[in-house]
Amino acid sequence: MRRSGMLLPIASLPSKYGIGSFSKEAYEFIDILESSGQSIWQILPLGPTGYGDSPYQSFSTFAGNPYFIDLDELVREGLITEEECSIYDWGSSDEHIDYEKIYLYRFEILKKAYKRSKIYNSKRFIAYCNKNKWWLHDYALYMSIKDFFGGKSWIEWDVDIRLRKEAALHEYEEKLSDDIIFYKYLQYLFSKQWNKLKSYANKKNILIVGDIPIYVALDSSDTWANPDLFQLDKECIPIAVAGCPPDGFSETGQLWGNPLYYWEYHKNTDYEWWIKRIEYSFKLYDIVRIDHFRGFDEYYSIPYGERTAINGSWERGPGMELFNSIREKLGDVDIIAEDLGFLTDSVRKLLNDTGYPGMKVLQFAFDSREESDYLPHNYNNNCVVYTGTHDNNTTIGWYKEINKKDKNMCINYMNNKYSKENEIHWDFICLAMRSVADTCIIPVQDYLGLGEEGRINIPSTLGNNWTWRMKKNSLSKKTIKRIKMLTKLYGR
Repeated sequence: MRRSGMLLPIASLPSKYGIGSFSKEAYEFIDILESSGQSIWQILPLGPTGYGDSPYQSFSTFAGNPYFIDLDELVREGLITEEECSIYDWGSSDEHIDYEKIYLYRFEILKKAYKRSKIYNSKRFIAYCNKNKWWLHDYALYMSIKDFFGGKSWIEWDVDIRLRKEAALHEYEEKLSDDIIFYKYLQYLFSKQWNKLKSYANKKNILIVGDIPIYVALDSSDTWANPDLFQLDKECIPIAVAGCPPDGFSETGQLWGNPLYYWEYHKNTDYEWWIKRIEYSFKLYDIVRIDHFRGFDEYYSIPYGERTAINGSWERGPGMELFNSIREKLGDVDIIAEDLGFLTDSVRKLLNDTGYPGMKVLQFAFDSREESDYLPHNYNNNCVVYTGTHDNNTTIGWYKEINKKDKNMCINYMNNKYSKENEIHWDFICLAMRSVADTCIIPVQDYLGLGEEGRINIPSTLGNNWTWRMKKNSLSKKTIKRIKMLTKLYGR
C-alpha cells in the first residue's frame, strides 16, 4: 500500500506558551494532514528532555514530556487561569523555543494546577498509577530525588540512594511524597491529553509514527532503577558508553554517552524489558521507528571517560534473537528500522530477516563519487523514503551547500536544469513521492521551502538545536492543495 505523510515534532507546533503542545494547533495540523491527503504524522521521541534538550536523551523511555501538556486544557478545567499563564515570559520568538524559560516556568504553572486538582481522590488517577506502577513510581521518585539534589544526575547522588539501598529508598519516598505524586500527576495529564489527540488522528485515518532511541540516557530513571540491564560496574558507574565512529557528520565521531546494554542479561530474561518497551510504544503510537537499528547487529563501544568517539570498538549485538522474541510475544508489529549510515552485510541481512522497512534519504543519494543505495532507481517497495530527517539540513539549505559535481548530478538525475533554486524543494519532494517506496515522509520545513533557518538538529553539537517552530498558518491553502494534487498524482 502506497502512503505518505509529514514529519513534524510536537515541540515544533505553533502552540502558545513558548513550545508546541497537545493544543488546538496540534488538532489543526491533523486537519491539514487530512485535507492534503496524508495518512501519516511522524514525530520525534516524546520523553522528558534534560541537558541539551535532545529528545534522544530523555529522563525516561516510558514517561512523556510535561512541556507538551496543553495549558489551555487546564484553563478549561478550571485548574489555572489564562491570566496566570500569561504573566510568564515564555520567550520572545514564535519561531524558536527558549528552553531556559520553559524550564523555569512550566513546572511552576503545572504545580498550581496540581495543588488545585485534589488528584489523589481521583479514581481514574489511582487506576492510571496502578496500571503503570512498573515504571511510573521509579520515574516519579527519580525526578523528585533529582530535584532534591539540585538537578544532578543520579551518579552524583549520595551513595546510599545512588545504589538504591532499601532504607534510603523508604526515606526519600516518605520525605518527598508530595513531589512524587506531582510527577505522577504530570504523567497522568500527559497520557490523557496524548490519547485524546491520537484518537482524533486515528479517526481521521492518520497514523502516528513514534520514534524510540535504541539507547536510554545515563541520566534517567531507567538506568538508575535497572542497573542490571546495562554495562555498569559494582558502583553503578558505566564501563563503556554508546556513540558512532568518525563519519561524514563528524571527524571525531559522535560520543552519545548512553550506557550500553548488558545483552547477556537481556538474553537470560528472554528480553523481558525490551518486550515491555516495544509493547508500551505501541500503546502510544501506531508505527514505531527504532533509531540506530544497526546497533542490534553490532554496537559501537567507547570506554567511559573518553572525550571523543575515536577509540571505540564494534561489539556483537543480540541480532535476530531479540526480534524473534518480539514477534513471538507481540506478533507482527509495524516497525521502521533506521538503518542509515555505513551498513555491513550482516546489518543488511538482519534487516532483511526482520522484514522491517529501512529508510532512504534523498540528501544521501547524490554523491557524485559513487553509486548510492539512496538513489530511487535502487529502491525496493519495502522502504520509507524521506527528503531529509531531523538530523539533516532542509532540502534547500542542503542544496545550497553541496559542491558543483553533486549539484550537477542532481540536475542530470532529475533533468531539472531550469528549475529555480528557491523552488528546488518541490523537485525533490516529487522524486520521493513518485519513487516505488511504499511510504514517503516529507519534513514540513521542505513543504514550506525553508532554508537552513528551518534546521532542527546538527549532530555532535550542543546549543541551538531542537528549537525550530513552525509559524502559525505557514501551510497555506495553496500549498495544501498542491500537496494533495501530488499525493493523488503519485498514488499515495
